[in-house]
Amino acid sequence: MEYLAVKHLHMLFIALSLGLFLLRGGLMLAESARLQQRFFRIAPHIIDTALLISAISLAMMYPGPKAWLGAKVVGLLVYIVLGTIALKRGKTKTIRTCALIASLLTFAYIIGVAFSKSAFLGFA
Repeated sequence: MEYLAVKHLHMLFIALSLGLFLLRGGLMLAESARLQQRFFRIAPHIIDTALLISAISLAMMYPGPKAWLGAKVVGLLVYIVLGTIALKRGKTKTIRTCALIASLLTFAYIIGVAFSKSAFLGFA
């Protein structure tokens, strides 16, 4: 596939992943039982797998230095850990809410790294 097509597909999966995460976060804050529905347990894995495949494809196709990709991978790992605390593992609603906010800030960092192609968001 052409680089721009894969990039746009990747951006679509980013939007889907973030949108679903925000919806799940809202359901968590509302303490809704809907969060336990099958769709909300399966869809994130499908979308995030497609997101990861498109990310790997882009990394292999990207024609330049890729040092900044390491920062995105570390950011992704932090985002995943914070997301699981926010949606599942946090013992109190306060902990889950703080983890939700921190995961969204981490997501913003990952997007910033993607645009700036710098782990320091262009400040270094």
